[in-house]
Amino acid sequence: MAEGAVDVTIDAAPDAVWAKIGDFGGLGEVFPGLESCRLEGDVRIISVGGHEVHERLLSRDEAGRTLTYSVIAGIPVDRHEATITVEPAGEGSKVTWAYDVEPDEMAPGMGDNYKGGLDSLASLF
Repeated sequence: MAEGAVDVTIDAAPDAVWAKIGDFGGLGEVFPGLESCRLEGDVRIISVGGHEVHERLLSRDEAGRTLTYSVIAGIPVDRHEATITVEPAGEGSKVTWAYDVEPDEMAPGMGDNYKGGLDSLASLF
C-alpha cells in the first residue's frame, strides 16, 4: 500500500477554509472540472471525464476539522482512504490531504489530483 500527503497554506481562517473543504457534498465548488457532485446518504458520487466515482464518508469531525472518506467504486483501486485536515498556521490555515491507496501505482495520480484540488481551494480565498 502506498501512502502520501499533499498540503497547502491558505491565507484564511481555519473555520472559513473548513466551511469549503469540510462540506463532503460540496466538492464541486472546490474541484473545477467536475461534471457533477451529489450525495446519496453517506456516498458522494462525482462525475468526471464521463464516468462516476463513488466515495463513502467514513468520518467527519467538525471540532477537529477532519474528514475521512474512501473510494468504493469507479476507479481501479483495491483499497483507498483519504483524510483532509484543516489546522491553524500562523494567521492562516494549513490543509493536508493524506491518503493511502492500493495498488501502489495509483498513488502518484492521486497525489497530483489532490494537490490540484488544494490549489483550487486556495484560489477561492
